[in-house]
Amino acid sequence: MPGRARWLQAASATLALGFSLPGHAIDFGPDGMFSLNGFGEVTATVGNNQCPPEGCQLSPETDRQRIWADAVVPGRKLSTDVTGFSQFQLWLGVKYNLGGGFGLKGTLSQNWRDGKIDAPGFVRERNIALSHEDYGTLTVGETVSRTWQFADFPFGSNLGLSSAWAGTGAGYRNLTRAVRYTSRVFDVAAGDLVLEATFDRGSDNFKVNKPSFYELWAHYGKGDLSLDAMYQDTRNGTPSAFGAAVFYAPFYDAAADGRLGGSGQSVALLQAIYQYSPKIELSGAIRRNRWSGAYAVVALDGPPVQFNFPFNVDWGGTLNGVPNPGYSARSTDFALGARYRMEKWTFSTGLVYIGRASTSNPSERGQSNSALVNTIGATYNYGNGWEASAFAGMIHYRLKGLSPLGLPSNATINAIDSRVTKAGNWFGVGIKYNF
Repeated sequence: MPGRARWLQAASATLALGFSLPGHAIDFGPDGMFSLNGFGEVTATVGNNQCPPEGCQLSPETDRQRIWADAVVPGRKLSTDVTGFSQFQLWLGVKYNLGGGFGLKGTLSQNWRDGKIDAPGFVRERNIALSHEDYGTLTVGETVSRTWQFADFPFGSNLGLSSAWAGTGAGYRNLTRAVRYTSRVFDVAAGDLVLEATFDRGSDNFKVNKPSFYELWAHYGKGDLSLDAMYQDTRNGTPSAFGAAVFYAPFYDAAADGRLGGSGQSVALLQAIYQYSPKIELSGAIRRNRWSGAYAVVALDGPPVQFNFPFNVDWGGTLNGVPNPGYSARSTDFALGARYRMEKWTFSTGLVYIGRASTSNPSERGQSNSALVNTIGATYNYGNGWEASAFAGMIHYRLKGLSPLGLPSNATINAIDSRVTKAGNWFGVGIKYNF
């Protein structure tokens, strides 16, 4: 097969695993130079063990890492509640053939959840890419990390585990000043290999605690097996356990730079999808999280007094003369799933285990807790981009108390708060349109 045609065929197979945009693009302009595609979905969910309408937390807008966020509303009764959710995303693309094997491509995209921009003040994607069939692709601008992208789609989304898997752990999603190199497809051991490296320097306004982001991605596909290995290492982003966070700076105001202590975190992720038969698809993943911890300090004088974004703090304690120190932590998470296709129906089941964390922190900040999430679902494809679905799930915490350190909040999974209950269930229906 000619080199260019062969590369394009292999690249198409790789892109189909999640590197491309969902749906079928609407092409327009000279020679289909522009494309528009996206999706919209609406779901309604019934869940038990809820604390409506404000939730269980006494200070609902406070980050879980701050000790005054631990308190729950006294005497609030749990109930069954109905919640709605909507999501809409658009991609606008432009491509131009420069000749000689070179191509130029631009992407602009944004995501809205419940009518609001998902990450206020940030664009999901706004980048330009220069590619060559032999030399690979160089992309510059705002984009998303691979550790979030592949955990979300197709892995998590296909199993009803997008929030539980892609939205947890020590990674970041939004990149604001990224430079990314993606190799061409290589023939390795009778399969296809793609390698990629990404760097993001974040905000230039922080001179003492300078942000930095590095990510490596390797994809290997052979026959019915697809493997994705990712490693993300960051310094001085906002400390968190929210895998869909924005990587930009350690604090929202650079005036606090001199008061902040540096922090870092990293995530290593391996995911596999295996097409066991034309009807049966199996998947599995393992993730290793690491946080350096971030001590608590008054970042800006008030009123009101504004604390930094601490992580895994021993509130009231000291370490090497430092009050309210942050401790390092590590945890391991797992995911499993299976899908069965039957004509227009696809049935699925998935499992996520958010593990206990290893840390020297003498205070309990959730490191002793773990969570097990199970889901089942059925999707019917009406054709022409329309899908209807029904789903159900459950979560079980090891302990009643602060949620596992790998979760961004105490009520991350379907608003079932680990401080007031050890378990909860939900079921719902939804409709989605891809174009």
